[in-house]
Amino acid sequence: MLLADKKVAIIGGGPGGLTLARLLQLKGVDVTVYERDANADARVQGATLDLHFESGLKAIKAMGLRDAFVANYRPGAEKGRIIDKYGKIVYDEHTTDLAPTTDRLDLDSEYARPEIDRGPLRDILLDSLKPGTVVWDSQFKNMVPAGDGWQIEFMNGRTVTVDIVIGADGGNSRVRPFVTDIKPAYAGVVIVQGNVGNAATIVPEASELLKGGKVYVHADGKYLHISSKGDGSIDFYLVDEKPEGWWDNSGVDFSDGKQVLAWFLSETPGWNEVWAPMFEKADSPYLLRPQYCIPFDQSWEAHTNVTLLGDAAHIMPPSGEGVNLAMLDALELSESLTSGEFTDLKTAISSYEAAMQERGTAEAQSSIEMSQWMRTEDAQERLLQLFNHLD
Repeated sequence: MLLADKKVAIIGGGPGGLTLARLLQLKGVDVTVYERDANADARVQGATLDLHFESGLKAIKAMGLRDAFVANYRPGAEKGRIIDKYGKIVYDEHTTDLAPTTDRLDLDSEYARPEIDRGPLRDILLDSLKPGTVVWDSQFKNMVPAGDGWQIEFMNGRTVTVDIVIGADGGNSRVRPFVTDIKPAYAGVVIVQGNVGNAATIVPEASELLKGGKVYVHADGKYLHISSKGDGSIDFYLVDEKPEGWWDNSGVDFSDGKQVLAWFLSETPGWNEVWAPMFEKADSPYLLRPQYCIPFDQSWEAHTNVTLLGDAAHIMPPSGEGVNLAMLDALELSESLTSGEFTDLKTAISSYEAAMQERGTAEAQSSIEMSQWMRTEDAQERLLQLFNHLD
């Protein structure tokens, strides 16, 4: 096997990195994940996500984690409501004749899209690894060649020497420059994201409108998406078109709920104020996430000892595919490195990267198109057409 007697370092402990670690350990590979968070509970994980038959669920089954996933998924969390800016419900999946929720648990169905919170998904992956696989408080600083491998330096002063480095460290990847000098471009929008714990008590009206699922509001060139979570919190984000650098010069202190509320109200004049308490009472800090996207023609020559997966390889605006793509990247990379199909690491990595780049580019184009139409005047009508088509 190409990885026999080699040490593999995965930079980043998100779903993609943890999936790759699990798959490599199943093949007996010496792999360590280096994660910048201080521990598994260092920060609140994001909103719910749906895993797809051809990608995320495929990886779950390959990892032998089907039962753990079934025990943690959230029936009904996929049901959504489209609400106009005045607060009127214009479409409600809770009252449509959808397939019974139990049918969605058929993980062998190509239509399977079960929802799971990011936190429990991460826990499933962490629990599947050998003790000590994840080294916490290990933020990547730099790496330099060391023989045929790399010496990695972390912000805490620690160094390790490994044979192969996998960058799974997200859209602001510090490993990416060691693979390519191609930089993503600003996509023109910023996501302002918050979370409200104990939502039924703190923001009861918004919580009731969610009914344990999702809400979509599209109006005036922006959109608000809200998701319930299994821990009783709700996660929400407003997508707004802003010039690059706005987040550093907005004049808004996003740790101050009253300032955030004033900003939200100024951005959404005429909107029903049912959402306002979320922006005032969200747990600090808010996340400001400027959106970037890879060039559609990106490519690079494969290396022998470093590669990328997930957002580090193909960052794009949210499309519902990010985690699914990262987990599929991990599955295909593990297969390339351990299947015995290739005679050398560069060929194996090149084969993986060719398929990954083609898939990532196609999805990036789709995500940009989605981000654009979701901010058009007829976005609500187009969303209605999409939901009606899915019924």
